[in-house]
Amino acid sequence: MTLSDEQLDRYARHIILKEIGGAGQARLLESRVAVIGAGGIGSPVIQYLAAAGVGRLTIIDDDAISLSNLQRQVLFGTDEVGHVKVDAAARAVARLNPDVAVMPVEARITAGNAEAMLVGHDVIVDGCDNFTTRLAVADAALTLRIPLVSAAVGQFEGQIATFRGWEADKPCYRCFVGADPAREDASCADQGVVGALTGVIGSWGALEALRELVRFGEDAAGRLALFDALTMRVKTLSLPKDPACPACGAVK
Repeated sequence: MTLSDEQLDRYARHIILKEIGGAGQARLLESRVAVIGAGGIGSPVIQYLAAAGVGRLTIIDDDAISLSNLQRQVLFGTDEVGHVKVDAAARAVARLNPDVAVMPVEARITAGNAEAMLVGHDVIVDGCDNFTTRLAVADAALTLRIPLVSAAVGQFEGQIATFRGWEADKPCYRCFVGADPAREDASCADQGVVGALTGVIGSWGALEALRELVRFGEDAAGRLALFDALTMRVKTLSLPKDPACPACGAVK
């Protein structure tokens, strides 16, 4: 892929990095990423992937913008309250970068439709707000062999991990959380969350997606990063692969 003069200027700060360069930027422009959830985590994921020149973004969310979202969902403005999130996100991306094509999907992703929605993507970034959806996305990502960047926040804590469970030495999402579909969700509405924390974790999620697409730096797959906004400390844990995992243990 040959970059235009305008693209060479727009992405100059990437291209000058030897770990990315022109070839890496061309790879980003040809990539397709699915973002699950256009909320507090999804907002910075969408913004930074669009700014980075990821050529195609699929944004999946079934919600509309509410006033209480705006404390952390910086993709939206007050005048967009009541608008469909994925449509507003698509408009924001169009303002930010004409190189990026957005497919807005106003739907809830489920175990029944996840594979059809996610097939053909290069990376999935999941910032949704419920455990059932996370399991559906993770199972589809494993079956389709698409790297999954999973990010979550609550109150003053955030976590992020990348999963490629089809690889012999890498865990899948179910190795990490188990398989209990009745697990209770802790929502921001119930427990609260500091708004800027979602920006930190969402930006981190975008960075992990870029690292999967261009493959620079150390491989983060199989490690869980925990960020504590009260102490401003990051803890990194190694996640073992469960040899008895019913999900990735059966993947050949």
